[in-house]
Amino acid sequence: MNRLTIRARLTLLYTALFSAAGVVLLAVTYVLIERQLPMGIKVSSRNGADPAVEAVTTGTSSFGAMPQPGDEMVALVNEKVAEIRDSTLTTFFTQGGVTFLITLAVAAGFAWLIAGQALQPLQRITETAARISEDGRGLHQRIALNGPRDEVKRLADTFDEMLARLDHSFDGQRRFVANASHELRTPLALNRALVELAISRPAVSPDAQQLGEALLKVNERHEKLIEGLLMLADSETEITDRTPVDLADVARHVVDLTPQGGVKMSRYLDRAVCSGDPVLLERVAQNLIENAVRHNIPSGWVRVETSTVDGRARLTVTNTGPVVPSYDVETIFLPFRRLGRERSATRGLGLGLSIVRAVANAHGGKVTASPRPGGGLSVTFTA
Repeated sequence: MNRLTIRARLTLLYTALFSAAGVVLLAVTYVLIERQLPMGIKVSSRNGADPAVEAVTTGTSSFGAMPQPGDEMVALVNEKVAEIRDSTLTTFFTQGGVTFLITLAVAAGFAWLIAGQALQPLQRITETAARISEDGRGLHQRIALNGPRDEVKRLADTFDEMLARLDHSFDGQRRFVANASHELRTPLALNRALVELAISRPAVSPDAQQLGEALLKVNERHEKLIEGLLMLADSETEITDRTPVDLADVARHVVDLTPQGGVKMSRYLDRAVCSGDPVLLERVAQNLIENAVRHNIPSGWVRVETSTVDGRARLTVTNTGPVVPSYDVETIFLPFRRLGRERSATRGLGLGLSIVRAVANAHGGKVTASPRPGGGLSVTFTA
């Protein structure tokens, strides 16, 4: 019973109530008809007059008076009356039962429709929550349920208010990250210019030259961090302008520009056209390929594949590398998360795969990762 849906439970309840009412009505009708049918006849005498035959019933109807027949005739008539009585009751019970079952089936169908109509607002709430859960970006959606202000209407309105607050909160967070990143770009660019000017002077000492180069590296890391935060904020906004993009062309371009660093790079690029933002999709390919090269082993390899599966464009990047536990795979998509000593030792900000997932959500796609038995990962981006 616990596994039944609410609609099935309501249907069973409505059908049970109708069945109980039908059984009671059938039983009452059966008793009334049974009381109206005659039981037989008997011989009686009225005020010393000639004997007369009277019908014996359980109600008020009778055959009336008739001339006195013989005893054999009375027995024959009583037997015939009993047969007619039994046949009538049996016919009523059989036909009434069949009619009741047919009516019960029709009532069950109507109960299913009525239960579905009653639960339609709840179904609408469920569908809205499912859409928001699937794309992760639909907080702007609302149920906007119309109708009387009953319990379901209040539930839908409360759900809409919660979505509005969440949407406002997340939107404010994205704006803050974008604004802060933009504001930090200017001082970082100024710092880089001043340091480059200082170490480019002819009379600069070796120590100052070394210090300046170290500051430039730190400044470059901060600039990449700001760029990553900006990209993450931009990728979490709704994409309005979409153009056809072939992931094969994007991957080919990124592979040609990415330093391989002793890693063997192979490509299997079939046509994979999707609709989206070319800049964001190029950043996806860049992040996946750079991560595959960075988090690798000496003399390792990277394989880049593009294809179209079930009408969706797919980019898969597979690499050798350190062993990644399967229970830690999902955490690599969180911002500023890097796994293990090998990954922590590499130069990275921990934003690459977070940006990839944000772009995938923005394009209505998804990104998944699975560890290889010998080490490394296979990351698949679908748009």
